[in-house]
Amino acid sequence: MRLAGPLRVIAVVFLVGFTWLLASSILGRDGSLLRHFFSGGNEEPTPEPKPRKYKCGLSAPCPQKHLAFRIVSGAANVIGPKICLEDKILVSSVKNNVGRGLNVALVNGVSGEVLDIKSFDMWAGDVADLLKYLRPLHEGTLVFVASFDDPATKLNDEARRLFEELGSTAVKELGFRDSWVFVGAKGIENKSPFEQRMKNNKNNNKYEGWPESLEMDGCVPLRAPLEN
Repeated sequence: MRLAGPLRVIAVVFLVGFTWLLASSILGRDGSLLRHFFSGGNEEPTPEPKPRKYKCGLSAPCPQKHLAFRIVSGAANVIGPKICLEDKILVSSVKNNVGRGLNVALVNGVSGEVLDIKSFDMWAGDVADLLKYLRPLHEGTLVFVASFDDPATKLNDEARRLFEELGSTAVKELGFRDSWVFVGAKGIENKSPFEQRMKNNKNNNKYEGWPESLEMDGCVPLRAPLEN
């Protein structure tokens, strides 16, 4: 009879310990299940982390001595084109510097400095203005182009040839109201890898009378300084 008291104590301690172990295994040591139970199951799920964006909205950073860019052609004759370089908007409707035809930005291919921005009306303008702009380009100058509305009606053979010398393969067939985005360089040895063209085709056009807008991004390598 004297052992009854100690046995009861041992039994109680054992029961408490077993209950604690059982509760820990069911509810988890962090109590997340218990919190979920008392919150009524309304706990907000943890949001998925947003993918990181880099310069000009690129999904990955550019290597050293490369320029990040994004070019968007105009949509029909309503939404103007956009040219972004190194996270700086060079051309956009917000900046009020877009024009019908070809929107062009010239960039120093060694330093990345923006040299000039201009648009050329290829519907009612004079192609001579475009020729005067392209002929004297210095070796290594980068040329960023985004179309808006009609990029081609006034283009003549010389203008097309000058763009071909900058690395374009699509300009030869560029037509009325085509969408076109392009990055080339004066003195390029091969054809540019940065070019897209969407042909104006009434059977496939996204907008009435115009194809869909084009969007292109990437990393353009800078040139090494020319040796004297």
